[in-house]
Amino acid sequence: MDLRDLTYFETIAELGHLGRAAEKLNRSQPALSKSIQRLEESLGTRLFQRDGRRIKLTDVGQLLLERGRQLQLSIAETEREVRDFAGGLVGNIRLGCAASMAEYLLPQLTESLLQRAPQLTLQLSIAQDDVLRESLRTGRLDAIICPLIVDDPQFRSYPILEDEAVVVASADHPVFGAAFALKDLCQYRWVLPGSTVTSRRWLDNVFIARQMPAPQVQIETNTVSLLPRLIARTGLLSFVARETLEHGQGMSRLREVPLLETTMSRTVAVSVRAEGYLPPAAGAMVDLLRDNGRSFFRED
Repeated sequence: MDLRDLTYFETIAELGHLGRAAEKLNRSQPALSKSIQRLEESLGTRLFQRDGRRIKLTDVGQLLLERGRQLQLSIAETEREVRDFAGGLVGNIRLGCAASMAEYLLPQLTESLLQRAPQLTLQLSIAQDDVLRESLRTGRLDAIICPLIVDDPQFRSYPILEDEAVVVASADHPVFGAAFALKDLCQYRWVLPGSTVTSRRWLDNVFIARQMPAPQVQIETNTVSLLPRLIARTGLLSFVARETLEHGQGMSRLREVPLLETTMSRTVAVSVRAEGYLPPAAGAMVDLLRDNGRSFFRED
């Protein structure tokens, strides 16, 4: 099996159209047809079937696509491992961090890493935990810092600290005008992350489990912790990490809406893939977080 044919096959499968794949790969359609023919002959089975003007994978083709992605990832990791070894490893870390934790974690962590390895290079990705998990799963990141990943054998997670997320509003929000309960929050609108983010799913379930409507989301964003002025000026409720509320920039205009039901306790962890190459520099960072992670969350 030729690796170039496998690469062409993956592009055709993703686009579902031979002509578009030819444009993307800068190859002729006949050349791609021959490439697929070679794969099918080597495997003894068809990989695609017609679906109107498009083509779609057969069951065998779907299996090959999944295995092919794993193979390409393994090859890329092997190349990186060999380069690291041959170069004596100065070190590069591709680190992802949940947006709610980045502001009060990354400055101290980065300072500590550079003190230990001044030539170290970092590629930092800030995103919500659903995006981070997928990037780690596909090998685009070496490690991620986000809520603990449980019941997923593809990941290995190491707890760092316990944290809480709470409902917040502007300091002069009408919700504070009298005693309130969970049902009273249903009359207000919210700014929240997407529905696949762990904290959003948890909050939705708090209301649904009590036969109440899920929060009415007026603004959906992947940077809730960076929007304190918006929350303060719009009268929207939101849901942020307690550390962000207490130490984040611009949070002085916000106030916690204290309800036991909407206080989410969670474990912050550093996670890596259970299988696959972990660069030595990334491994050292994981060890540092496991041993001293709580100290990186303190206020300056």
